[in-house]
Amino acid sequence: MNNKFDPQAALADTRHEFGEHGGVNLSIEASTTFTVLEAGTMPELFSGRVGPEGGCYLYGRHFNPTVYALGRQLAAIENTEAGYATASGMGAIAATLMQVCDTGDHVVSGNTIYGGTFALLNSYLPAKAGVRTTFVDITDHTSVERAFAANTRALYIESIANPTLDVADIPALAKIAHAHGAVLIVDNTFSPMLLTPTNLGADIVVHSLTKFINGASDIIAGAVCGTHEFIGSLMDLQLGSLMLLGSTMDARTAFSISMRIPHLGLRMAEHSRRAKIFAERLRERGAPVVYPGLAGHPQHALLASMINEGYGFGGVFGLDLGSARRAELFMDTLQNEFGFGFMAVSLGYFDTLMSCSGETTSSELSERERAAARIPPGYVRISIGYTGSVEQRWTQFATALDRMGRLS
Repeated sequence: MNNKFDPQAALADTRHEFGEHGGVNLSIEASTTFTVLEAGTMPELFSGRVGPEGGCYLYGRHFNPTVYALGRQLAAIENTEAGYATASGMGAIAATLMQVCDTGDHVVSGNTIYGGTFALLNSYLPAKAGVRTTFVDITDHTSVERAFAANTRALYIESIANPTLDVADIPALAKIAHAHGAVLIVDNTFSPMLLTPTNLGADIVVHSLTKFINGASDIIAGAVCGTHEFIGSLMDLQLGSLMLLGSTMDARTAFSISMRIPHLGLRMAEHSRRAKIFAERLRERGAPVVYPGLAGHPQHALLASMINEGYGFGGVFGLDLGSARRAELFMDTLQNEFGFGFMAVSLGYFDTLMSCSGETTSSELSERERAAARIPPGYVRISIGYTGSVEQRWTQFATALDRMGRLS
């Protein structure tokens, strides 16, 4: 597969949003409600016959000009017709699933996904909305196919799985979903710029903007990218999951994230460069490292066939320390003795973030479910940052790893 799409170029081709008074940055539209020039326009807005495409806005929970501008940037990156930002990544995921599914419907999902998404699909939606999910190994296409039922409306996957870094075969999974009349929803949080799921057959892309896209771990946010029709349906005044559940984004937040989008490609390339250096050096030492940029990774060739050139293989790698206790000692040493990153959940920060997945972001899964998802007790997920020099950070990391070897 030869992917010629360049999200950075697509972003540059979007019409620039000037400030209200000619500023080089777009303005923050802080109004909660909007006026119209003619009274007859108001009922047109409420009926959905006019909207942002025509320069008409209704209410801040519906569409906001600043948030709408951010949505266009995200749509350019994901090569979709439209996009809109939400108050959180979970807000984007929940709104998307509830828009696609009705009571009694069914979802097929990868069994290795973010713990919050797992809880939404496994516990919340069955109890509150009567929507049930079958979890499968997304790399086993026979199991995926068998999991579909007559009422399956969506196949939900992560492009690069959290935390195991399994890579989804998006073209193959899209064919399976579409053959059953279902949509393919892809969480692309781990791989913005690297992967463009809609170019590979996905129908809807969701993000936690909190992570790599924002890049500073100071804002909670999410996004949905898809067709004009789907984004519009989320804002329907009668059945729109964003409009009625209220998880849309504040304009000030949208402005802050929008200012960081232009250098996302540069950041992703550096995250990926450093992650690959660390992973290769760990492999040379015989350490149990997991990184899809390594030739030994089970889906390395698959990811190489799907990625957009120039952004690497992602900024996250995993390391199995053998037990949760050893993982904790390793992270304690790195943070508290060497000042190497932080023990914290989340990822995509400019400094390194590390966590023992089984005890944190995958703790919503039972021990049996974590085993099925192939998440070992001592598995540390490392989102590598770009502070300090590579050699400085590697020396710290290697010293801490050597110390663990003496404790074995």
